[in-house]
Amino acid sequence: MTDDTPDRPVVLFDGVCNLCVGSLPWLLRMDRQDRLRFGTLQSEAASELLRQSGLSGDYDESMVVIEGDRAYTESDAVVRIAWLLGFPWALGSVASIVPKTIRDRAYRFLANNRYDWFGKRGQCLVPDEKLRARFID
Repeated sequence: MTDDTPDRPVVLFDGVCNLCVGSLPWLLRMDRQDRLRFGTLQSEAASELLRQSGLSGDYDESMVVIEGDRAYTESDAVVRIAWLLGFPWALGSVASIVPKTIRDRAYRFLANNRYDWFGKRGQCLVPDEKLRARFID
């Protein structure tokens, strides 16, 4: 882990996706132990973290969880978030027994339709004062 790498797992999400942004309040409430930090994939801070973890700085194909120097993408990111939220949500990590190809296919189906089903914001999420402490950017 470099000096620039956060000491807590970071969830990077699409900041213009209504589904992604709409999930944020739920994640914040469920993260009772304050384990997670957040950032939008469109931010400069996210680009740097993505590069440090071996992904392209402009990676935008899925949500990403950065933990140390490791990056979890697609369904692995969802399973990792469930684990990090602790009980009872960690029970959702049992989904990892489903083959990754099947989990990722389901993830991509939702991801590919998210703008049609949930809409797209005109601008990227800008966290308010209350949320800013939980964001990397």
